[in-house]
Amino acid sequence: MDVSVIIVNYNTFDLTCLSIQSVIEKTTSLTYEIIVVDNASDEISPQEFKNKFPQIELIVNSVNEGFAKGNNLGIVRATGEYIVLLNSDAMLKNNAIVICLNSLQRDPSVAAVAARLEYPDGRIQHNCQRFPSIKYKLIELLRLQKIISKKRGGRLLLGSFFDYNDFTYVDWIWGTFFMFPKSILIQMPEHRLPDEFFMYGEDVQWCIEFNKLGYLIAFNPDAHVIHYMGKSGGAKSELMKSNMDTIMKKYYSFFNRKIINWLDWLLIKDAA
Repeated sequence: MDVSVIIVNYNTFDLTCLSIQSVIEKTTSLTYEIIVVDNASDEISPQEFKNKFPQIELIVNSVNEGFAKGNNLGIVRATGEYIVLLNSDAMLKNNAIVICLNSLQRDPSVAAVAARLEYPDGRIQHNCQRFPSIKYKLIELLRLQKIISKKRGGRLLLGSFFDYNDFTYVDWIWGTFFMFPKSILIQMPEHRLPDEFFMYGEDVQWCIEFNKLGYLIAFNPDAHVIHYMGKSGGAKSELMKSNMDTIMKKYYSFFNRKIINWLDWLLIKDAA
C-alpha cells in the first residue's frame, strides 16, 4: 500500500463523507486506503460510513480522545508507506496526495509536506508558519521585511505575509493536510506522533519534533485542498493559547519565552 489516508470524525458525518468522496474521486496513480476514526460521535451511527463506503477501514472509538490521539489510532492500523492526515472538513481539489508524495520521494530530508489550503470561495488560508522566535518577531516589529522584496519578505516570515504560490520550506504546517512517511515514526518518542493535546497545537509539536531529528517541512502549492475551516473543531483560541504555552515551556528557555512574549505584546500594541 502506498498511502493511508486517515480522517478523524466527530459529529461531521456529511462533511466527512464529502472528504472521503474527494479522495476517491481525485486520487489516482497509486494504491491507497482510507481509514476513518470515529471519536464517539452521537449524531449518527458510525456504521453509516461503511454502508456508504464499504471499501474504507472504520475505527469506532468509545470515547472522544481528541484529534491527535484519534490520528494515532488510525496510524496503528495503517498499512501505507506514507500517511496523510486529512481533516474531516477538508476536500481534495486535485490529485494532491500524489503531488505531495512526489515531493517526499524527491527529497528524503523532508519529513512532512502540506498542500495549499483554500476556503470554498478560493481565498488562501495561511497554513505555513514560523516557530515562535526572537529573530522573526523583531523582523516583523521593525518591519524589516519592507526593505527587501515582497516575495522574499513573504517567504521569510510566512503566515499572512506569504503568497502561497511557490514551493518552499517552512517551520510548521497545519494538520489539516499533513503528509509524512510512516517510517519516520520509528525515530519519534514512543514511536508515534505526540498526542498529549486534545486539539490544537499538536501540528506545531509534530513539526518541532521532526525538526529536532534534522528534517525539513515543505509546502507544495500545486496540491490544492478546500478547507471548511472551523467546521470540525470547537472553541479554538483558549485551547490554542494554553497548548502553545505548554509548547513554549517544553521547547524554549525561560529567557527566550519572556522575550518572545514581550515582543508579541509589542506587536499587538503596535497593531492596535
